[in-house]
Amino acid sequence: MKRIVISAVNLRKGGTLTILRQCLAFLSEWAPGAGYEVVALVHRQELADYPNIRYIELPWAIDSWSKRLWCEYHTMGRISRELPGETTLWLSLHDTTPRVQAERQAVYCQTSFPFMKWRLRDFRFDPKIPLFSMLTRFAYRIGIHRDRYLVVQQRWLREGFSRMFGIPSERFIVAPPPRSPAVALEEGSDGEDREGRPFTFLFASTPDVHKNFELLAEASRLLEQRLGQGVFETVFTVSGQENKYASWLRAKWGRVASLRFAGFQTPSDLQRLYASSDCLVFPSRIETWGLPISEFMPYDRPMLLSDLPYAHETSAGARRVAYFDPDNAEQLATLMEKTLRGGSSLFAPNEPRPTVPPTAKDWQELFTLLLS
Repeated sequence: MKRIVISAVNLRKGGTLTILRQCLAFLSEWAPGAGYEVVALVHRQELADYPNIRYIELPWAIDSWSKRLWCEYHTMGRISRELPGETTLWLSLHDTTPRVQAERQAVYCQTSFPFMKWRLRDFRFDPKIPLFSMLTRFAYRIGIHRDRYLVVQQRWLREGFSRMFGIPSERFIVAPPPRSPAVALEEGSDGEDREGRPFTFLFASTPDVHKNFELLAEASRLLEQRLGQGVFETVFTVSGQENKYASWLRAKWGRVASLRFAGFQTPSDLQRLYASSDCLVFPSRIETWGLPISEFMPYDRPMLLSDLPYAHETSAGARRVAYFDPDNAEQLATLMEKTLRGGSSLFAPNEPRPTVPPTAKDWQELFTLLLS
């Protein structure tokens, strides 16, 4: 029987874990009928447990950078040699290309950090982020030319990695995540009754330094100075207690009356926030996709987004979107003021652009390309 190996020992939470689950869910149903055995190298099987998959757990691989590199460039090679027969495809879902025995290899580039313009402040709050941005350039470079294909979610990543590593663009498969329709909510919870409530701006994200919460916090402070309290509300999905960065945000802007630190939201609670918000603001400085943008789009309400390539691609198809400089709080405050005053001329449709092949709209198309 032919074999597909999925290496994903570093995927444990968030969007990267979602990618692993989607991948294994598809292979669990498709692979047996197509004549493939599937072996998954994971942190813990319980994180993505599906039938028809053989799991190899490597929980120690995340204990340190040295163990992570040892696992990638020694342990996986040994496992590939010990597996009986020939491995048709070895797909690494976490950015690096291990030295393994396989007919063909491919890598799913899940991080955009090699393109991050980090700041000294980033070292203060989370030195792992800027260090990771530098290390990933090195990690990608090791063995990346052995990959037959490289999978990315957006065109700008294809173009950026192609230039960075001198790899022809036709070896990059653009495979955007699926877009979901708006979730149906119970009657009375869709946020349509807004009379008497302040205009609500929402930024849904985790408290990581590259998310740029401080820009929106400062813009909200400036806007409150101009308009007074009770006119608008800016909602953050952080509490201010999660980490050093979140604590700094709360300490510096916690007295802004129009700024609400709402804390972590369950998926259903987040959908209610989307439905009750008037405008999404997304100031992040770097993203592979920017999931809240595509999650908010079905509600067909205004969005203010960082004027960066990821935001332009993710918002393709949106009818009301405007962009701002992610380093300019004054500009953002002005756009927010115009938005709550009903400035419809501020927003414009973002027409989708065609993507040059190879592309894949789902896992079926992706594995067809990877195995071709």
